[in-house]
Amino acid sequence: MFHCDTACHAFGVVPRFGATDETKKWGNDMGPIEQLSYILPTCSSLVDRIQTMQMNDPTPCEEFTVHDILNHMMVLGGTFAYAFRGEDAPEISAPGVYGWVPSKEFREVMDDLLEAIQSPGAMDRTIESPVGSMDGETFARLLAFDGLVHSWDLATATGQRLALPAEVIDAVSAFANAALTDDMRDGDTFKQATDAGPSAGAIDRIAAFSGRKVPVAA
Repeated sequence: MFHCDTACHAFGVVPRFGATDETKKWGNDMGPIEQLSYILPTCSSLVDRIQTMQMNDPTPCEEFTVHDILNHMMVLGGTFAYAFRGEDAPEISAPGVYGWVPSKEFREVMDDLLEAIQSPGAMDRTIESPVGSMDGETFARLLAFDGLVHSWDLATATGQRLALPAEVIDAVSAFANAALTDDMRDGDTFKQATDAGPSAGAIDRIAAFSGRKVPVAA
């Protein structure tokens, strides 16, 4: 699920923002399990409405098409499910997609990931991430940030509206604003925040903060 200018590179925050008491006070009282219980099913519902002809359309995630994001989320989401259960993941590959949208397969992966995140001990388990170890709760917060932004990518690319409860958006935004510091915006790890415009909604502001170019209404 991690890629582009969101939490894929936010792994760099782990040494600085590990699972401390301060970390767990960011935003409201909504924890990452509850955040993801909204974000992942919502993303699956967006995928249900993608049309086959949109699969090769570009997205705000630079160099990634709709197809690319789906593959990316299925491979890493499937891999992370094993990590949250404390199991070794096999090599996972995306299904070959030619002329159809893998909405069923996508939902199965997201549902399994959510189930794994909710499994006993998942939040306290040490997760071996691509760039180092961290506790499950911190990793889940990163997933929520990344999942929200990738959901926005898909919604924007396919002409849909991403809607999430205000409490979810607030919790994700609080984590992102605390974790993503100016010195991390080197153009590679993260791009500079963009201007979402004065009328932008809360989700658009998170996307802009992550470095995405947000379409501004005329």
